[in-house]
Amino acid sequence: MTAPHQIPDLFALSKVHGPVLRPGERAYADEVTGFNLASLHTPDVAIGATGPDDVVTAMRWAHATHTPVAVQATGHGANFPIEHGLLINTSRMTDVQVDPTTRTATIAAGAKWSHVMAAAAPYGLAGLCGTSTDAGVVGYTLGGGLPVLGRAYGYAADLVRSFQVVTPDGHLREADPQHEPELFWALRGGKGNVGIVTSLVTELLPLPRLYGGGLYCHAEHTEALLRAWKDWTLTVPDAMCSMFSVLRLPPIPQIPEPLRGGFWARVAIAWPGDPAEGEAHVAPLRNAAPVAVDLVEEMDHADMDRIHMEPQDPLPARECCMLLRDLPPEAVDTFLEQVGPAAGAEYPLLVASLRHMGGALSRPSAVDDAVCSRDARYFMESVGIMPAPPVAEAVEQATRRLYTAMAPYGTGRTMVNIHGTPGDDQDRARAWTPEVYARLRHDKAVYDPDNLLRYGHAVTPA
Repeated sequence: MTAPHQIPDLFALSKVHGPVLRPGERAYADEVTGFNLASLHTPDVAIGATGPDDVVTAMRWAHATHTPVAVQATGHGANFPIEHGLLINTSRMTDVQVDPTTRTATIAAGAKWSHVMAAAAPYGLAGLCGTSTDAGVVGYTLGGGLPVLGRAYGYAADLVRSFQVVTPDGHLREADPQHEPELFWALRGGKGNVGIVTSLVTELLPLPRLYGGGLYCHAEHTEALLRAWKDWTLTVPDAMCSMFSVLRLPPIPQIPEPLRGGFWARVAIAWPGDPAEGEAHVAPLRNAAPVAVDLVEEMDHADMDRIHMEPQDPLPARECCMLLRDLPPEAVDTFLEQVGPAAGAEYPLLVASLRHMGGALSRPSAVDDAVCSRDARYFMESVGIMPAPPVAEAVEQATRRLYTAMAPYGTGRTMVNIHGTPGDDQDRARAWTPEVYARLRHDKAVYDPDNLLRYGHAVTPA
């Protein structure tokens, strides 16, 4: 790796159409800062790519100078500080082209799901986005992409038809099942280990509207709602998608009344079928405990941020997750002991959730990929906000206690997008099965033998 005081000559980067910035220069901080403020990026060079040619130029320079490379679009997954090296910011590459005849969208590297929704909605189409449409499409999809409607339609990676990708040797390649099939495999679930995607083509679904939202109960009804939800998940059809969450919401203006500053138990619902049928399915939950706030209703697909109501402003977050084999009564007891009302009003985790998996999420993709979460029946995730060091330490301790306590019910694996700060090789490997991890390491050795793409949730070459 090139030492920060020995940065190679930047003349070759003068061909980049976007800005090329060094520490201390105006606009450098804005260029390197992502949505998750928990990680401070300090690359030796940052470029604002405007198109595939800029990415090719940057990667060829990095390859020639042996400079490690990171890529960032929105920075929602910025859980690892990028120090030294080159950071390629793709946030200017937001073009989305929808073909209503083939029901596909060609999506550039920096586009958010909100861009895709806006482009697809006039045709009654939608993509398989996650809990926030503010997140970037490409990074989310490279990690498999766990959609709000996943039980109904599977992973976002399952719908990808092709990628345009710049590999670490500086070549722009097209990867699909017929051309570069191994590269195509590794890009769907293997995160950004074998190249920098400049665009992808994905299928869209005819989903103009859906029935969804959140049922909110006060703290004292947490246990009743959770136990009812768990039993309910054993009876619902595959198309019913849901998540149970414990929320400790701060008293800030970004959170609407009456939820602001409260402790809530919530079940978030997403049903793509007939609203009347969805309402009938949800009725047992409405009767399980007193619902203080009922926001479940029919809505446009483009409005699905209303389901989970995730933060829209940058913040310092500590994410973590665990795939669960099942959710027996003792697992429910453990979860409640750790994060329920008994943990206290000052418990430091903002949200702790249990998502219902299965359905289409358990079925294999039509074309083999690197997604390794299809055997999980439930999925646990948590988020803590870390505005200052003492709070950050409390969040870290609470996170460790929760996942240690729930480990007996886990598969031993995580999902790469929500894994949190990656540790050593053994920790990073938990996002995949041993067989898939070994295959990714082999592909890394083929496409990135010098390990230029070493930041974030990277695997080491075999």
